[in-house]
Amino acid sequence: MQAMDRSIRQGLDGAFLDGAGVAAGLLRHAAVADLWRNDSALPEMSVGALACHLSRQMTRAAQLLGAPSTLPLLASVDEHYARAGWVTSTSPHDPANDHTTDDSEAELGHTQMLERLERDTSSTTGQLRSGMAQETIDIPWQGWALRRDDFLHTRLLEVVVHTTDLAESLQLPTPEFPEPAFAPVRDLLARLAVRRHGQSAVISTLTRRERARNISAF
Repeated sequence: MQAMDRSIRQGLDGAFLDGAGVAAGLLRHAAVADLWRNDSALPEMSVGALACHLSRQMTRAAQLLGAPSTLPLLASVDEHYARAGWVTSTSPHDPANDHTTDDSEAELGHTQMLERLERDTSSTTGQLRSGMAQETIDIPWQGWALRRDDFLHTRLLEVVVHTTDLAESLQLPTPEFPEPAFAPVRDLLARLAVRRHGQSAVISTLTRRERARNISAF
């Protein structure tokens, strides 16, 4: 996928497309098909299920960007992660963490996944470049809406994180993301880690090996 076209407005439109292009390169790797039914680096997910979950970020964008919004608007992407069911869940078996869709799509195989990815990439790119994408995007499974940049921010986080998970599962080097795609995810994860663990824990972990803690944004 090529870098951001001049016809794309400022914001995260181009960054999302560029980030998704990096993920697509890994999804096309022969190792994904070869190891499709193997366990991934994530608990209770096969490589195929993880690959389908990653590719579905473009599907979500294709499905939702052009639809008129009818749900309450959240103020920020940070508030989204403060409320999202999978973040607040206490067990991998909670409904918010259900992988049934990933498993079902994985049963269709690597080739079918790539065909869906190609269609959804074309649809998403067309919506963002043509002006058809809405400025407020509903997230029906959560029950609220986000501004377009905030919605794309959530999809970009999924893309960067799960590309890393997939590369680890395949024992391949993690692809490098362009700075405009990586920086928003880095900054968001840092904010979420501070909210979860406090400033001192994050600063100490990043700067003092003797005081480092096992911290996570989620």
